[in-house]
Amino acid sequence: MGIWTHPMEKINNVSEFIFWGLSQNPEVEEVCFVVFSFFYTVILLGNLLIMLTVCMGNLFKSPMYFFLNFLSFVDICYSSVTAPKMIVDLLAKNKIISYAGCMLQLFGVHFFGCTEIFILTVMAYDRYVAICKPLHYMTIMDRERCNKMLLGTWVGGFLHSIIQVALVVQLPFCGPNEIDHYFCDVHPVLKLACTDTYIVGVVVTANSGTIALGSFVILLISYSVILVSLRKQSAEGRRKALSTCGSHIAVVIIFFGPCTFMYMRPDTTFSEDKMVAVFYTIITPMLNPLIYTLRNAEVKNAMKKLWGKKLFWTSGK
Repeated sequence: MGIWTHPMEKINNVSEFIFWGLSQNPEVEEVCFVVFSFFYTVILLGNLLIMLTVCMGNLFKSPMYFFLNFLSFVDICYSSVTAPKMIVDLLAKNKIISYAGCMLQLFGVHFFGCTEIFILTVMAYDRYVAICKPLHYMTIMDRERCNKMLLGTWVGGFLHSIIQVALVVQLPFCGPNEIDHYFCDVHPVLKLACTDTYIVGVVVTANSGTIALGSFVILLISYSVILVSLRKQSAEGRRKALSTCGSHIAVVIIFFGPCTFMYMRPDTTFSEDKMVAVFYTIITPMLNPLIYTLRNAEVKNAMKKLWGKKLFWTSGK
């Protein structure tokens, strides 16, 4: 734990942290560099493609695409907080981050991660209204309500992350500065504080855990209600709803599984944490556009129309 200090004294001799990274093996690092550079490129292109399609195809009028557009934007921001630094570090001898950079990264990961959780929850509510109350859908999900919900997701994400950072910033760091991770997350950073972090650890876990587990339970309940109510639908309506909900459920499981593993436990770290973190910081943002577009006829048609027109127009010039 380093030097023990009185909790009121804030000694901070640490101006930078050193990451151990994903691996200490140079050959593994080179392979990871190629793989994650490709993944990050797919994240950027896939999510930008969805955003362009929604904006230029004028799909904004539909609440589902209104939220999908922002999910893609959050995915780009979320992965950009950790992926570029990790990719550059894979080829660097010393993987260093400043104290301020570390706190900013911690804020960014929790801000965009929590906002993503809330957007996924709002999207589940949107599907619930669309399938269970179709006649009232456009009055319940009007533009004003959609804007308020979206603002709520950002405010919720901000409050969550500002609490996490406030808890860590007031801790003294006076000795060890090596983080066994590839980005600054709460649990690995808490291990380096030279004071007893038990209470902070409990608050951090309660904060993250409540949001992750609470949202996961709400999502499971809403999708269960949707699936039960599908029995009353026509075969065609059932097929369409299942296709959309299936993609949403897949994203929820891929994202929340690792998230719950990381944040629903006391202040301990496992050697698997880095691989689990890769899942929700890189794999999920990469799969989101693929899952939402490949499973969604409307998005596919909008893309065909939009990009087909563009290609036809350029080739005809």
